[in-house]
Amino acid sequence: MRTLAWVLTFEPRRRIAAVLVSAALGAALLTGCSDDLSCGVDQCTVTIQRETDASVSVLGVEAAFISADDNTVTLSVGGEQVTLTKGQQAVDVAGLQVSLSNVTQSAIQVQVAR
Repeated sequence: MRTLAWVLTFEPRRRIAAVLVSAALGAALLTGCSDDLSCGVDQCTVTIQRETDASVSVLGVEAAFISADDNTVTLSVGGEQVTLTKGQQAVDVAGLQVSLSNVTQSAIQVQVAR
């Protein structure tokens, strides 16, 4: 009976501790990214400057700018090349859902989700 009382008392605390540790690890991964990254629990908005060597790490995957025109952007995501069109549904690449939000003369904005 004493063992059951211990499990009932400490099991919720273990779960809470596990959730807090997971959240801390996730935050540590995200803070290692760029200032041009805004993340929620499982989705990020990434702004990448339109430079040939611009890249950012997002949700543990490296994304790099390759080229862009007015409505289309080509990126390397997790080593896979993908072309995104503004307004297109998200594309599955490197285990992530990636979509193009905005294209300007100086930057592109991409939504990335798990």
